[in-house]
Amino acid sequence: MWTTILNRMLAQLIRRGTLILHFPDGTTHRHGNGNRPAVTVRLTDPAVIARLVRNPDLALGEAYVAGHLTIDADDLRGLLALVIANTKGGGPLVWWRRIQDAVRVMLRGAAQFNSANRSAANVEHHYDLSGALYDLFLDADRQYSCGYFIQPDDTLEQAQQQKKAHIAAKLCLQPGMTVLDIGSGWGGMALTLARDYGAKVLGVTLSQEQYKRSMQRAAEAGLSDRVSFQLMDYRHLTGTFDRIVSVGMFEHVGVPHYPAYFAQVRNLLGPDGIALIHTIGRAAPPSSTNPWIAKYIFPGGYVPALSEIAVAMEKSGLWPTDIEVWRLHYAMTLAHWLQRFDANIEKIRAIYDDRFCRMWRYYLIASEMTFREGRQCVFQIQLARRQDAVPLTRDYITETSRPDLLHKQRWNEAAQ
Repeated sequence: MWTTILNRMLAQLIRRGTLILHFPDGTTHRHGNGNRPAVTVRLTDPAVIARLVRNPDLALGEAYVAGHLTIDADDLRGLLALVIANTKGGGPLVWWRRIQDAVRVMLRGAAQFNSANRSAANVEHHYDLSGALYDLFLDADRQYSCGYFIQPDDTLEQAQQQKKAHIAAKLCLQPGMTVLDIGSGWGGMALTLARDYGAKVLGVTLSQEQYKRSMQRAAEAGLSDRVSFQLMDYRHLTGTFDRIVSVGMFEHVGVPHYPAYFAQVRNLLGPDGIALIHTIGRAAPPSSTNPWIAKYIFPGGYVPALSEIAVAMEKSGLWPTDIEVWRLHYAMTLAHWLQRFDANIEKIRAIYDDRFCRMWRYYLIASEMTFREGRQCVFQIQLARRQDAVPLTRDYITETSRPDLLHKQRWNEAAQ
């Protein structure tokens, strides 16, 4: 029965490309139009079939990680690209997908009710893993967010440095300014703003491991007098700051807490202040978090639609002075991370085990394919208390973050 239902579901879903599915009983079924890309999948456990019918988004990842679903040539990227291509945009949204999506959206408020205690537990689940793991696939500065690729062949280090310079330009920093870094990670952004721009920075994080590493890095860099870190929830902060930056943290806030988040940003921002919020977003209407990601990778996490952010942002009284959309930058970042992860997979397997490696490969590849084939992107939202807090045009961003390009442009204009 379950085999018949699964094949009917796939017949409705897979319209482009080809999926060749081998069942445990030895039967084979083809779905799609026979064109490339073609992916061959083998199910080795009969129990997986029922789970794929009941909750395919969760069961697919679980079956791959457990080894109960294998792909010829281990072409996980090809399989996920095929599935996403057939579910995005003009793909058919069949009845069973409508029901599952509706239920998840209805229940997402409870899933994203991230109190201070729950937020700390969510952070511990992901960010307090072994520090050696992150050293093996991130850049030396441990930037665990989207890089900014000015050229497609930029290295990961270049892209992450360019990301920080781009953000610093939007903050319009002057030496001596006070900066709050909400969700400061391993301290790279805070240290850069202090060292290269003369700012005095406070970083806050809920991760014990990130806090310890950040404090160590500040001391080793001789910047402890200009950079400090606190292990605390941003909701408990008081005082005012000239600038506020938050990179890759908003995804952990949760829709029910958006009004409080933006109200707190406004309360902490000085009268001439500027804030820059960098977050993964969806170029699509509001939805829910993939259940596999929510269970195994980012509990309590959610990728917001711009419309959801806008509602809370508008009520805060802050001015949206710039909104920029990065499209393929995160797909490129994730490809670099996966390459480094695979290159060091034996070292990672020694820290954890083979199941962990399969789980994280699934996470990295699924994320890349969602940015490359799906509707995910990155939003950079610049906010201010005053509408004239930033220059009238965006030229100042290029001038600050890419002076080499601006110089060439002016030289060419003068030559003409």
